[in-house]
Amino acid sequence: MRIAVLSEADSAEPRVAAVPETVKKFKALGADMVVQAGAGLRAGVPDGEYEAAGAEIAPSAEAAAGGADLVLKVRRPKPEELGLFKRGTVVVAIMDPYGNESELKGMAEAGLSTFAMELMPRITRAQVMDVLSSQANLAGYRAVVDGASEYGRSMPMMMTAAGTVPAARVFVMGVGVAGLQAIATARRLGAVVTATDVRPATKEQVESLGAKFVAVEDDEFKQAETAGGYAKEMSAAYQAKQAELVKGHIAKQDIVITTALIPGRPAPKLVSDEMVASMKPGSVLVDLAVERGGNVAGAKAGEIVTTDKGVKIVGHLNVPGRLAATASSLYARNLYAFLETLIDKDAKALAIKWDDELVKATNLTRDGEVVHASFQPNAA
Repeated sequence: MRIAVLSEADSAEPRVAAVPETVKKFKALGADMVVQAGAGLRAGVPDGEYEAAGAEIAPSAEAAAGGADLVLKVRRPKPEELGLFKRGTVVVAIMDPYGNESELKGMAEAGLSTFAMELMPRITRAQVMDVLSSQANLAGYRAVVDGASEYGRSMPMMMTAAGTVPAARVFVMGVGVAGLQAIATARRLGAVVTATDVRPATKEQVESLGAKFVAVEDDEFKQAETAGGYAKEMSAAYQAKQAELVKGHIAKQDIVITTALIPGRPAPKLVSDEMVASMKPGSVLVDLAVERGGNVAGAKAGEIVTTDKGVKIVGHLNVPGRLAATASSLYARNLYAFLETLIDKDAKALAIKWDDELVKATNLTRDGEVVHASFQPNAA
């Protein structure tokens, strides 16, 4: 059983799919580990640490992937990488399948068995494999750090001989994993924190962290959550009422962090041009959904935009990657927890149980076909 860890082809991706800790664990399961030279450098892991953990260092992607039974990556292989793999290779990564059906077809035609870690079901046994949560948690933390850095003023209230400095006001929009961590981080930094979300269950979570909940709490709001715990798309009437409430609130805020994403859809627009214009000069908006179109009007992917009124809109890409060492460590553990279930420990070989609920939920391509129901060409 040969497991390869490749460098990421995308120059904007500093994370790596294995760390020395998980290399040792795979070795204990009987795997031969090969790591492409330099794969971990931007995540703070030099080749020597992989070697010390028992991995072979391969000079190129071709040398690493050639003959591998299993390939670990952070992001989906690019079309030009598909020729590196033998047919039947198992590739596990964050695949970003929505809207990328042609790329899935390419992986199927290359004969790869691919698994998308972000499709892991939200059930108890899969919590340790949940890459969305591990990475979003870091994104929420980093969003506050980035926002505080751009804000350029004190976060906590300070009483000094020269006078009192008021606490910063931070408003978090979208209270999933990222939003909860943003609330907790902003509170630790001493800010006055408010938050909003369309899911009723989040109100108690927000208040338990010492923040104030802001929402139109009508009948539609009380039913605004899917069985899987995700936010439902709200009616235009509700969105208008919520926008009116938020409009008055947002004008008083110093830092706004938006985290709202709906799987498979463009990010919902939460902050209009009018709302941005209402904010004080020097205030900051951090848009964590910018890669999916953004929650904030005027946000630009990969840029910090400063409006005519001096409001900054922060649109960093790959925010978890801005904490590459920690993000890689958590992602590598998520991967190991999942892959351990695919390995026969006695035979020391891959033994994928294709009817397992985790496998069925995450398997995109197999035997030359796109097999996941949501991404087949005839899927509704």
